[in-house]
Amino acid sequence: MGLYVKLFEKKINKLIKSKHCVMCNSGSSANLLIANVLKFHSKYKLKLGDEIIVPAVSWSTSYAPFYQAGCKLKFVDIDLQTLNYNLNSLEKAINKKTKVILVVNLLGNPNNFNKIFKLIKNTNIILIEDNCESLGSKYNNKFCGTIGLMGSFSTFYSHHISTMEGGFVCTNNDECYHILLSLRAHGWTRNLPKKNKIYKFPNKTENESWNFILPGYNLRPGEIHASIGIQQIKKLNLFIKYRKINAKHFINLFSNSPFYIQKEIGESSWFGFSLILKENNIKNIKELKKLLVKLKVDFRPIVTGNFTNQLAVQYMDYTIFDNLKNADYAEKFGIMIGNHHYDIRKKLTLLKKEISKIF
Repeated sequence: MGLYVKLFEKKINKLIKSKHCVMCNSGSSANLLIANVLKFHSKYKLKLGDEIIVPAVSWSTSYAPFYQAGCKLKFVDIDLQTLNYNLNSLEKAINKKTKVILVVNLLGNPNNFNKIFKLIKNTNIILIEDNCESLGSKYNNKFCGTIGLMGSFSTFYSHHISTMEGGFVCTNNDECYHILLSLRAHGWTRNLPKKNKIYKFPNKTENESWNFILPGYNLRPGEIHASIGIQQIKKLNLFIKYRKINAKHFINLFSNSPFYIQKEIGESSWFGFSLILKENNIKNIKELKKLLVKLKVDFRPIVTGNFTNQLAVQYMDYTIFDNLKNADYAEKFGIMIGNHHYDIRKKLTLLKKEISKIF
């Protein structure tokens, strides 16, 4: 970790208009850093058992780091149209115990931040973004991942830009930034600027290479990953342009079909495409999956489906607010297929033609 990592961070800040960027070795690690920053921040001081509201559909490491940081997870249902929070459920789930709301911009799609900020107005609730699938998405002309206190991003090879393995955290908060720098590399002071919010350097000249102030990790990226990322950033606008071209075509093809397709909020960067059967017919979803296997079209659940149905939750401290009927429905009757940052309109047209034969 050296000059290329610093240059990558600088270019990301310029790209998405963030004050600070801290690159790490994955988007999952980015969430781990965020969860722990909240524990050591002088203002937020996350404590054992503090409640964090999370959406029922997301990736496993949207949840695990906050459980590992000692939080009690409260799962809230999604909206079948947007695949983000069901805002009515979210409003009812918020109470005096709520310390944090994790907002996941799923499959590139921003949340309705205007409504969410209205829900937490006059509270001390912390808003965090998991933006790992949504680099380049915007809400009210502001880049997602820079709207909450901190935002996580992934640069895994299937994402909007690729460093093969990698991720980063963005924040406009100076203290968050300084804690991130320390936690990323063992909890030491070596990477801190002389003027910082978490540690006072001695007046006399001392070797700070072996001074540890926080219980940190080794989540550092490599120079090779950053150097690849620097080249990828140059192509991002073109990548997203083609993702949007593909998305427009997908919407035209499937808007009057037997499927719910994701309703765009703000300006999505279209990570992938969801197809959820409007009719809850288990035979039909089996037929669809069988067809896609025959066509050699890769598909998967919508992220992980309803995560509370995964065995991993047996180890977590969590509650379910009300019910998760939409998350269950999306898991049972939905799939997602990939988008790409080149033109796949002909392939999408062929896919629609084949699907129309059975629906």
